[in-house]
Amino acid sequence: MLFLSTYHNRIDKKGRVSIPAQFRTVLAREESPVVIAYPSPLHDCIEACGMQRIMKFNQRVERFEPYSPERDAFSAMLFGDSVQLAMDAEGRVSLPQPLIEFAGLSEQVTIVGKGETFELWSPKAFEKYIERVRAVVRDSRATLKGDVL
Repeated sequence: MLFLSTYHNRIDKKGRVSIPAQFRTVLAREESPVVIAYPSPLHDCIEACGMQRIMKFNQRVERFEPYSPERDAFSAMLFGDSVQLAMDAEGRVSLPQPLIEFAGLSEQVTIVGKGETFELWSPKAFEKYIERVRAVVRDSRATLKGDVL
């Protein structure tokens, strides 16, 4: 299963946000149903996934030569900045303050499914981002192979 759709939720004063039910269903299929969250390497948002995705990242990082600058950089970014978040009975996770600050989150969050990952955005930042990526898709859809679009 994949993380699909876009949701708008509230962040409470304790930094808790409810993970959408559809996303909880995807996570529940994993051996260890936790949320792994980290600063996005591409955008000013929080990227999140399940443990299986992190294990795939680890396999890719392991392909680099030991002690290479690339392996060191990816390990530090992907694993050093990651936090494991447990969901409470209501499906909420508590976001650490450094992640909240990195993504510029306050009272509202836009949660966006992106297949094997999902992202948590400030609503205004997401509006700007989605306008930009829609233009990219419009301009480059012909480069997709097959009958996708």
